[in-house]
Amino acid sequence: MIEKDHCVYVKRSKGNFLILSLYVNDILLAENDKEMIIVTQGWMSSKFKMKDMGEASYVLGVKILRDHSRKLLGLSQKTYIKKILKRFQMQACKHVDTLVKKGSTLSISMCTQTSEEKEKMARVPYSNVVGSLIYAMMCTRPDICHAVGLVSRFRTNPGFAH
Repeated sequence: MIEKDHCVYVKRSKGNFLILSLYVNDILLAENDKEMIIVTQGWMSSKFKMKDMGEASYVLGVKILRDHSRKLLGLSQKTYIKKILKRFQMQACKHVDTLVKKGSTLSISMCTQTSEEKEKMARVPYSNVVGSLIYAMMCTRPDICHAVGLVSRFRTNPGFAH
């Protein structure tokens, strides 16, 4: 078991490894030796009712990209990000290379001032937006960490001006 994540287990044997990730009732296995997966699946099948779904292509909204010939593995949240943009009616937005200028700050003085502004912001699911961004940041987008950290400080009073 990995000390920091009680849902990830690692088995090492003679230079080979097997990683077992458990999420609710889903198990994901990764290895550098096919025989270890066959043995592990055989043992688990004898203990639990289970179905082999083949190679995983998505896990928790994260797409798994493989290039077997070059022995490369990649992760992408493009589909997840498109889904959250649509959920918050931002699917027509344009991406930018620099999310936040160095030294930029947000302050309480930028928050909504008038009752009309406050009423408008009350309809914005701000905490949900920030939570969705935190999930993206933690999985595959560490490049947005600073910007997400900046806006997450205002979750209790998210009415700063645009």
